[in-house]
Amino acid sequence: MPQPSAWPSLKRPLVAILRGINLKESLPMVETLLNEGFEAIEVPLNSPSPFTTIEMIVREFGEQALLGAGTVLDPQDCHRLADIGAKLVVTPNANPEVISTAVQLGLVTMPGVFTPTEAIQASKAGASALKFFPASVLSVSGINAIRAVLPSDMPVGAVGGISEHSFEHYIDNGITIFGMSSTLYRPGDGVKDIAPRAQTIIRAYDEALNKRQATKSE
Repeated sequence: MPQPSAWPSLKRPLVAILRGINLKESLPMVETLLNEGFEAIEVPLNSPSPFTTIEMIVREFGEQALLGAGTVLDPQDCHRLADIGAKLVVTPNANPEVISTAVQLGLVTMPGVFTPTEAIQASKAGASALKFFPASVLSVSGINAIRAVLPSDMPVGAVGGISEHSFEHYIDNGITIFGMSSTLYRPGDGVKDIAPRAQTIIRAYDEALNKRQATKSE
């Protein structure tokens, strides 16, 4: 069995979740996000024409960022994503069949988990990282309690209820991957809406990370 694809080294492991984005607005929206400093983009499969949208984004920006799909529920969708050049598979649940299929195809995987059972199951299936969702319900303390039983090198992210105001508390506790959804993008938003939000998020992330690093060096 192929080795699982590792979670990539990103300057800012922030995943922009563009749920509901349409084909027409996708290229300028992704270009704006990349220009502002995002390096990972997720188009959930319950968006309009998701595979066409992802294929177009990959064709245009595939060499610049980690691009792929969210809300992946079917192993066959992993094959479709690999065929169009996508590299990222994000799921709302810990389905071992979906994860193992993505692993076999060399895709980066971030399955959604909420319990120790789900987290361990996803880790054993070869997940690149774990998405604790909804993070706002589980809380930092809940995530850390589950992390105690996971491999020490397993990257973990927080998604659900995350905003720029959340970063410092999570980063202080060693959680540095974040999925940004409605605080960044809502269906119908344009570039003029998303650009200032992206700038705010990037600035807040950098400040929280720099503060944490300064504290550790003291």
